[in-house]
Amino acid sequence: MKLIEQYQISDNGYHPFLIRDGWQVAQLNYMPEQEIGNIEKLDIHHFTDEVFILLKGKAVLIGATINGNVVRFEVEVMKPNSIYNIPVDTWHNIAMSMDCEIIIVEKSNTHEGDFEFFPLSKEKKKEMEILVKKAVEENK
Repeated sequence: MKLIEQYQISDNGYHPFLIRDGWQVAQLNYMPEQEIGNIEKLDIHHFTDEVFILLKGKAVLIGATINGNVVRFEVEVMKPNSIYNIPVDTWHNIAMSMDCEIIIVEKSNTHEGDFEFFPLSKEKKKEMEILVKKAVEENK
């Protein structure tokens, strides 16, 4: 039995790889749906916070409040070696560059059912895209 485990995930997409009693670690690597022009929806978790750590590339966390059909966005350009938390019951998504890799820590088996989606209108998608691009420009 090995005392030290090592993981490397190179495939695109979301990969929960270390699932233990009550918590899990996943890696999210670039996928086309996460490019800013392709994001169609926000998601929410009702039973867990979600921690994000940027390994490489560029990423922007997108948080939102939704009251009826009124959506207000908050965006944050991620910095490597910083830890970001999306609190439980917070609508969110993430815009990623093609070389992006992110570690996610959350309650175990979140990916199996603790999520709800909010589809974005064409106008809200455009508003979100403008906010993300502006934040990236300001952080160059």
